[in-house]
Amino acid sequence: MINTLHIKNVGIIDEISIDLNKGFNVLTGETGAGKTLIIGSLEILAGGRFSKEMIRKGESYSFVEMSVSIDSSEEDIILSREININGKNLCKINGRMVTVKELKKFMTSIIDIHGQNDNQSLLNANLHIKLLDKFAGNKLKTIKLEYLEKYNKYKNLKEEISKNYGDDKERQRKLDLLKYQVNEIEEASLKKGEEEELEEKKKKILNAEKISKNLGIAENEILNVSLDSITSAIKALEKIEDINEEYKLAAEAIKSIYYDLEDCRKEYIKLFGRYIL
Repeated sequence: MINTLHIKNVGIIDEISIDLNKGFNVLTGETGAGKTLIIGSLEILAGGRFSKEMIRKGESYSFVEMSVSIDSSEEDIILSREININGKNLCKINGRMVTVKELKKFMTSIIDIHGQNDNQSLLNANLHIKLLDKFAGNKLKTIKLEYLEKYNKYKNLKEEISKNYGDDKERQRKLDLLKYQVNEIEEASLKKGEEEELEEKKKKILNAEKISKNLGIAENEILNVSLDSITSAIKALEKIEDINEEYKLAAEAIKSIYYDLEDCRKEYIKLFGRYIL
């Protein structure tokens, strides 16, 4: 129960002390007498917001103090709050400094402040949608559930896009980078098997000296084989092949060797031209 209320420099109130009797207390007075300021002072002491305009003109601070008695406590509890024009707060419970949050938490069990329209739910804008939905009934409920499902899906997709690509600026930066990379790939005119072909060329370049040396040896050995001598031998055997079957078979065998060597020479020239670096 509130026993006394002391107010100083709040609005038009210079300084006032109010002793509240047991039972039901009523404050009456004409408009502008200060009734609202008294309720406002209680709200300030309950941890409510405070505007600098509430400080009495010409003063640098406002002060509100209250004495309350609680059944579980034998002594009265003194609560106070001082607010300076620079915005500084000073809250105390029985002389001990506390934060506004602590004062507000303590006062929840001491004071309940109700305005004349507090119990009129129709005036609460936060309840208007719920009241309309309730009035519409089950028909709207089905539509709402469908909408809610789609909205949650939209939110999840939006969150996933934001997670992968960041904000609009970061997303545009990544898109520009990807466009640049795609353009580079297209201008390179890549083709299937090109990597293997390049690897083969690289291998030949790295082994250029070894290839050149060994091709030279092969060329010297193959080109120095005397096909003219073999041709002369074939002509000689052809002159006597009608004399004996053995001479004819020998001539054909040497001809086969001649053709093999000729094919070998052509194949070498083909390969040699292919591997010239």
